[in-house]
Amino acid sequence: MDAATTLDAPPAPPSVRPLAPPLATCPPERWAALRGLLTDIDDTLTRDGVLDPVAAAALAELQAAGVPVVAVTGRSLGWCRGVAATWPQAGAFAALVAENGAAAIWPEGRRWRTAYTQPNAQRRRHARRLAACAAAVQRSVRGARLARDSAGRETDIAIDHAEFAQLDAAAIAQTLELMRAHGLQASVSSIHVNGWIGPQTKLRGAAWMLRHRLGADLAAEAGRWAFVGDSPNDEIMFEHLPFTVGVANLARFAGRLRHRPAFMAAGERGAGFAEVAQGLLVHRAGART
Repeated sequence: MDAATTLDAPPAPPSVRPLAPPLATCPPERWAALRGLLTDIDDTLTRDGVLDPVAAAALAELQAAGVPVVAVTGRSLGWCRGVAATWPQAGAFAALVAENGAAAIWPEGRRWRTAYTQPNAQRRRHARRLAACAAAVQRSVRGARLARDSAGRETDIAIDHAEFAQLDAAAIAQTLELMRAHGLQASVSSIHVNGWIGPQTKLRGAAWMLRHRLGADLAAEAGRWAFVGDSPNDEIMFEHLPFTVGVANLARFAGRLRHRPAFMAAGERGAGFAEVAQGLLVHRAGART
């Protein structure tokens, strides 16, 4: 193809333009600076709610190498307790931050401890407002249903849009509008629309647990922690952290993203997470030889 033909060709549709440079182009020095990983769970480590085998293998390798991993998810606290009890690889997590930063669990000996960012009285007050909002959404948005993990939620609400129920883009937008009209913060994950009251975010939750569990200051050490995610509710991480990676299935949200990751993995879900894990492990090993 000659230069004239190239210049005259129509631009590629937005859907096929890469969201970010391929992870394979990440400079070695950025890998070498990493201390550990932050990661979303749904559709980043899992497929259809089940831990992707390739992600499970990557978590086991990270644990064997002593690389700390903190999961930061919109899932309920109860759901995260289920992960701690049933996933053989749960010991790879230094902490599981639940409900978009409002609560966390971490292993301590043979038990898992729990902490919240809000005191009990405040959570009780918020629970009444959250319940009223959830009822309003279910009344007003056709097909809106609470997420199946709602019984385990203590600080937020979640409407299922893609896990066991399906909501179209208009219904998702209406749900977000209603949540915000009730004074809630709201975001869309790959499976749920989450709403909560308070300043908690995935970024704050990650910083909280890194400080508590590892004595790390995320603001001062941002370049030492890579984050891996898959949906618009990971945007705050994409916006504020320098080393962020989208797994390939993030591309389906391209039209909704205001902030993009620094790099894109070639693989979807667990395969994309495994690319990040292997990049870190390879350069970590190289730095020690």
